[in-house]
Amino acid sequence: MHCQAPYCQVQELDILDRRLIDSYQRGLPVCTRPFHTVAERLGTCEAEVIARLERLQSLGVLSRVGPVFDHARAGASLLAAVAVPEAERDAFAELINAAPGVNHNYAREDPAREHGFNLWFVMTAPDEPELEARLDDLEARLGLPILRLPMLEGFHIDLSFPIPWAELERT
Repeated sequence: MHCQAPYCQVQELDILDRRLIDSYQRGLPVCTRPFHTVAERLGTCEAEVIARLERLQSLGVLSRVGPVFDHARAGASLLAAVAVPEAERDAFAELINAAPGVNHNYAREDPAREHGFNLWFVMTAPDEPELEARLDDLEARLGLPILRLPMLEGFHIDLSFPIPWAELERT
């Protein structure tokens, strides 16, 4: 789980929401029914855990719930970028988001106009040939060349962190 709690929504979170966020930023159980296991550990039911996660996502407190894994060990991936007309950026972003294997896509400004690449995304696939096929297909649908930046060296960034609830409530 990645938490990005806006300050104004902290008051909407009760103790169970906070325990869920704090306890499962990492270490989500790997089993057939992970939310059932989480619920047992938190003293509630599976349906409650699922409903709270959906609510936290709809509020924008959580951006996603899911695993983080090394794509190089589980298939193939790379960072890609495309330079699209700014007025059509949202339409191009929708096409990119609809492509298989795109796990996130973001706009990036290029104020110095050094390169013009303003949409960046990560694409994954089961293997290198499938990754290339997906990129080729997307490139044809966009009608624009895609900059392909394969990972040369991996770095693990731990995105979990303790939430300072008391400090957030004072702001």
